[in-house]
Amino acid sequence: MKTALFSSLKVRHGVALTRVVSVTATLLAAAIFAAPIDALAASGSTDAASSKPAATKAHSSKKAVKQAVRTEKAAAAPDERSRKKRVSYTLRTRGRHGAMHRIAFEPRSPVAGQPFGLQEGPEGLALRSNVAYVIDQNTSEALFDKNSHSVVPIASITKLMTAMVVLDANLPLTDLLEVTDEDRDLEKHTGSRLSVGSVLSREDMLHIALMASENRAAAALSRYFPGGRPAFIAAMNAKAKALGMTDTHFENPTGLTSRNVSTARDLVKMVDAAYQYPLIRKFSTDRSYTVDTGRREIAYNSTNALVRSAKSNWEIGLQKTGFINEAGECLVMQATIQGRPIIMVLLDSAGKYSRFADAARLRTWLDNGGDQRITSADTGGHGT
Repeated sequence: MKTALFSSLKVRHGVALTRVVSVTATLLAAAIFAAPIDALAASGSTDAASSKPAATKAHSSKKAVKQAVRTEKAAAAPDERSRKKRVSYTLRTRGRHGAMHRIAFEPRSPVAGQPFGLQEGPEGLALRSNVAYVIDQNTSEALFDKNSHSVVPIASITKLMTAMVVLDANLPLTDLLEVTDEDRDLEKHTGSRLSVGSVLSREDMLHIALMASENRAAAALSRYFPGGRPAFIAAMNAKAKALGMTDTHFENPTGLTSRNVSTARDLVKMVDAAYQYPLIRKFSTDRSYTVDTGRREIAYNSTNALVRSAKSNWEIGLQKTGFINEAGECLVMQATIQGRPIIMVLLDSAGKYSRFADAARLRTWLDNGGDQRITSADTGGHGT
């Protein structure tokens, strides 16, 4: 009996001893693994005395890092939104050994001129236009040059090429053209006073496209071209190539796209070519014109304030304005200043009337002999 009791007590003692040893080993292992954490926490703060404060500090550190990342992303967000995708075009010529010419540009950002790598203009004349180029029409001498090599969107300056392609086709100007849904602007979603169903002669469409920059008129003109709009756009690019406009590309006849691009130097060639067409000279410089659409009469006015103003003392032989957000305010003109015919190109200007003010500044500058003082071309610069 005693032996049995002793054996039972011995077994219980053994079990208890095993449990004590197991618990001790567990606590010892936990202490060993916790030690590095406590040491790490202690090195970060002299007040940290246990693993619990260390864990709290680590959590706070992670939280601070996440907050910093969020702040950095928020600060960078405006730049990412304004930095639109770089666009490039490859122009191919026909034939087995046709050469390729690549045109690239980046759309406009809130900081005017930055995406195009534009530089400051010649000293002594501050302009709001990021691109400005003036030449003597007779000699092709550059009188003023600011970023004339920059490839930028040209907006409705496009319509000068549209007009030349229409007139080159020798189609009857008395033909009646109807505005359809195909002439709506599906890219910029701009409106028009020329409603769907309006009918005008080809001549009237051309008139208001040049004078008032009527987009649906330009769109209708391209659609009534032999082969339709695709053939018309191909003819625009072929004409540009024939004129030596090597940094120019067209994708539509209205200019309501940032993919119609050119340089000031190329546009000088286009303006000079357009000036050889009497109808383009006449229509682009009219102050006002009224058309009858078959539904109602619509009175249009020139988009150029220098033409529109009765007090204007400019002698303008041809002009065209343009605007989309990516291109800024644009203006090209052929004008006579002190008996000298000049061609002026102003692109990517900020402010509705800034392009006209820039034209006036350039005119005053030329009147005062500015062309003898400073231009990047005359000073032997490499151009911009």
